Amino acid sequence: MILILGGTTEGRLAVRVADAAGSPYWYSTRGDLQQIECRNGTHITGAMDEAAMAAFCREQGIRLLIDAAHPFATELHRTVASVSESLDLPVVRVERTYWEMPGQAGHDKKGQAGHDVVDIRWCADYEDAVRRLEADGITRLLALTGVQTIAKLRPYWERHDCWFRILHREESLEKALQQGFPQERLVYYEEDDEATLIARLQPQAILTKESGASGGFSEKLAAARAGGIPLYAIRRPALPAGFEVVTGEYGLRKAIEHHVPGFYPLRSGFTTGACATAASKAALLALLGLPVGDSVEITFPDGERLSIPIADCDCQLHQTTGDACVGLVERQVLSSPGAPDGLEKVLPRIGKHHPLSDEATATVIKDAGDDPDVTNGSAIVATVSFSDTSGIHFLQGEGVGRVTLPGLGIPVGGPAINRVPRQMMEQNLSALYDGGLNVTISVPGGRELAQRTFNPKLGIVDGISIIGTSGIVRPFSNEAFVEAIRREIDVAVAVGVTHLVINSGAKSEAYLKSRFPDLPPQAFVHYGNFIGETLKIAAEHHIPKVTMGIMVGKAVKLAEGNLDTHSKRVVMNKAFLKEIAVEAGCSPEACAAIDDMTLARELWTRLSEADACRFFPALRGRCLRVCATAYPSTAGELTLILVEE
Repeated sequence: MILILGGTTEGRLAVRVADAAGSPYWYSTRGDLQQIECRNGTHITGAMDEAAMAAFCREQGIRLLIDAAHPFATELHRTVASVSESLDLPVVRVERTYWEMPGQAGHDKKGQAGHDVVDIRWCADYEDAVRRLEADGITRLLALTGVQTIAKLRPYWERHDCWFRILHREESLEKALQQGFPQERLVYYEEDDEATLIARLQPQAILTKESGASGGFSEKLAAARAGGIPLYAIRRPALPAGFEVVTGEYGLRKAIEHHVPGFYPLRSGFTTGACATAASKAALLALLGLPVGDSVEITFPDGERLSIPIADCDCQLHQTTGDACVGLVERQVLSSPGAPDGLEKVLPRIGKHHPLSDEATATVIKDAGDDPDVTNGSAIVATVSFSDTSGIHFLQGEGVGRVTLPGLGIPVGGPAINRVPRQMMEQNLSALYDGGLNVTISVPGGRELAQRTFNPKLGIVDGISIIGTSGIVRPFSNEAFVEAIRREIDVAVAVGVTHLVINSGAKSEAYLKSRFPDLPPQAFVHYGNFIGETLKIAAEHHIPKVTMGIMVGKAVKLAEGNLDTHSKRVVMNKAFLKEIAVEAGCSPEACAAIDDMTLARELWTRLSEADACRFFPALRGRCLRVCATAYPSTAGELTLILVEE
């Protein structure tokens, strides 16, 4: 069992992640104002002190606490920490993304989004904020800190003009009035945005909390800058020691998988692109003379940061060229954007007395979780070296494929490293070093593994592809399957295919290839269960002719309106099949035969010849009408072939 402490945007994220497991859990909020659906969890309300929370955890067999509460809920954080210590329970904190101070990794001297340092006047707490506001002569203030903070700012608003923005609901209004705050100085979230409020009220400053991205911190800062006024910000309180911090859904799922094995029926994993990014970052760290630990933290496409274990890291140094390497780095840093600041940032990291290596190599062992990925357990190897030319240059290593056909968004002749993995590596490596780099990705044994993938059909030779759109492998991921379909159709279009033949698998494809022997291999695409998604992609590409081969088991599901025919989502509906038989003018014996069937493929043998000649055309017509919602007649000509199993 898991107990989630929520009530925030992060609480909703935690519920979404937990619901995906299909296992029961508890979701706790202090009040009942948050409207949230917990598909597999139980929502409980009411504040719990340490004794109550500990008792609840014992009674319900709680094995993990997830703190997804507001960053300023200090009392709750302390309670969670105490219960964690007394019951020896792990705590995972779902943390927000915060505005980073200038000088932090990944930000220039103006800070995030180009804001100057003077835009934000940080305050340790509310008492400090009142002192600073008074000292700076601020007598007109717009407070965006919420109704709970009215009492804390009483020493200020009793002496100066002050407006508080609160939620437009009865509970918030009552709380504000109980604290003696004048109603005419209340403004509401639902009425005006920050910029409009500044224009109307003409405050000298804004006061807010360090509430992170989900709290709209950047928007408040932007409004203050546009209004030409300073923003005072209360720093978020420090979390108790021992909290394991995650910053998004992938990290939360990984933490749950680690602390509560079995909560998810299947483990998630990392894509080859994420593994290549971690390996290349580890290699660059070593190349720059920086320490490389057992794992490396990388930034994923959605901005989340996760750590990936490093199996091995090695530097190759030729003493005769070591000095030349140092000189190369110095020249590149000096000419890089932001110099001479770049020199101050990069050279101390390298170490002026450390002889630089010619190249460094690091290895990550691919962990695909419980997904049947052919690369699971493979070594993903990155070798990084300095380049005389700017930018990051990707080179083909052993076991990584080479692109021979257009349509994949990768230069023909280049290594089969997809767009998102390239972007991941560029983002993570450029945050460490501004100069030119050569990055070679290798997968020992990849040439043999590639024969078990779609690569030969895609025109990728000599090895596997470095792929991944999110960096995370979801077990038996629908998203990954649809992305593979899209890549196949992209290649088909690029090589000039105007007649696409889609099919559910190897057996139906073998038959269809015998029907259309003149079509190239790229014209044949497996849709699995994703008929609708495949047809939509074909329509997006304006492919003028599509032939769909379908076995009767999937056809009877499709005919009823199911463009996703997975057996877990839809089963054969005998009543529906009898409806088709009656409408087609089949005999009463046909309906009796349907009643006696166990599998849809029995339709081929149980129907008389006369009934079959009526039933199957009617079934085919129903299928075509459903498919028209994804691939309309305006997109092209769709033909459907029923394939006997």
